Amino acid sequence: MTVTVINPDGLPKPEVYRQMSVATGTKFVFLAGQVARDADGNQVGAGDLAAQVEQSYLNIATALAEVGGSFDDVAKLTVYVVDWSDEKFPLLGEGVARAAAKLGVNPVKPITLIPVASLTEPDLLVEVDATAVLD
Repeated sequence: MTVTVINPDGLPKPEVYRQMSVATGTKFVFLAGQVARDADGNQVGAGDLAAQVEQSYLNIATALAEVGGSFDDVAKLTVYVVDWSDEKFPLLGEGVARAAAKLGVNPVKPITLIPVASLTEPDLLVEVDATAVLD
């Protein structure tokens, strides 16, 4: 299985994400939104967007490992951020970078960022869902 991420000619070429991924494989994995909770359901990173992003990405990797995959198999991410503002962008990037360093992966994927007023629990600042393709 491979996931190749690209910025097609004729579209902007952002450095922090890619416009498209092309995935080959036979098993599609659709993860529910992952939030800043550890395996016991305890909150991680109260009030800290970077820590919550990091935990959400780590949870995605944990879920994919259960079915024989890894974060490298992610074809698309959707990130929901509470009360988004441009000032939060560095914190988002910091959390992604910390997770990538722990996982040893390139976190640059096609991503959709959706500002939201709130999530299902008041202490959550971010939720990340993923689609992956495995062999």
